[in-house]
Amino acid sequence: MAHYIAIIEDAGPDHAVGVWFPDLPGCTSGGDDVDEALRNAPEALELYAEGLQADGRPLPRARSLTELKADPEFTEDLNANMVALIELRAPAHAAE
Repeated sequence: MAHYIAIIEDAGPDHAVGVWFPDLPGCTSGGDDVDEALRNAPEALELYAEGLQADGRPLPRARSLTELKADPEFTEDLNANMVALIELRAPAHAAE
């Protein structure tokens, strides 16, 4: 199974917690707190993968945290937020 790095943005107790995947543009999730956001993240990942498959498009390769840290586009986000490794439970196939 593929695992994707998720960035968890927690803006405080009066705001929802957002989750997004640097390798999967437009794949987002969230929750009222970090725990709920992390519980919701796998479903968002599965739905995103199903949508790509339905469109006949491959799932992007999952980069490691080391690879993402080397990408200047995500440096600030990785330094300012929590990260988690989320497993893609659906039988989608990542691009090689």
